[in-house]
Amino acid sequence: MRQWIFVAKEALNQISTVARFLCLLHVTDKYLCSPTLAYGPSMLPTLNLTGDVILSEQVSYRLGRVGPGDIVLVRSPTDPLKIVTKRILGLEGDRVTFYDPLSGDICRTVVTGCLNGGLGHKTVPKGHVWIQGDNIYASNDSRYFGPVPHGLIQGKAFFRRPKLLRVDLKIRNILNSRCGHLTALDDWDLELDDNPN
Repeated sequence: MRQWIFVAKEALNQISTVARFLCLLHVTDKYLCSPTLAYGPSMLPTLNLTGDVILSEQVSYRLGRVGPGDIVLVRSPTDPLKIVTKRILGLEGDRVTFYDPLSGDICRTVVTGCLNGGLGHKTVPKGHVWIQGDNIYASNDSRYFGPVPHGLIQGKAFFRRPKLLRVDLKIRNILNSRCGHLTALDDWDLELDDNPN
């Protein structure tokens, strides 16, 4: 009977340790720092089209320490299940001027008027930020859905690493060269491998 009591105590001790570790992992991921895979054309050339792993911290935006030029992760106002990566261009009270290259002379923003040449002027309201992708030709951002509430910011990016690691590229290139069928994509990967960001 004593042996079963010892085993039960040891099992409870192990379960308690695992539970504490999982709680610490959750708190770290939710409130301190978390990795995110960001991909797509909207942040070219800053982020790769095929994807980059971004480390984002969740402390700065809660303390109001985000500003113009910061890359942030934002819950999409048009699709709340999506997190988008954009750059902050304006804070509350800032006057933002933008050009919409896709609409020509017409300004396609929800709340502003237009000037000639497709230029729009907007003052960012209190509690909001103006976000835009670096690639203005392929970004769905504040030019289309207006300023974003500060509460939708999920994190501020502070570290970026290309998704494909150099080791993976070298292994794949060695295998392809031994099989005798290097493709154009593999040549591109070799260039990427020689010039890591």
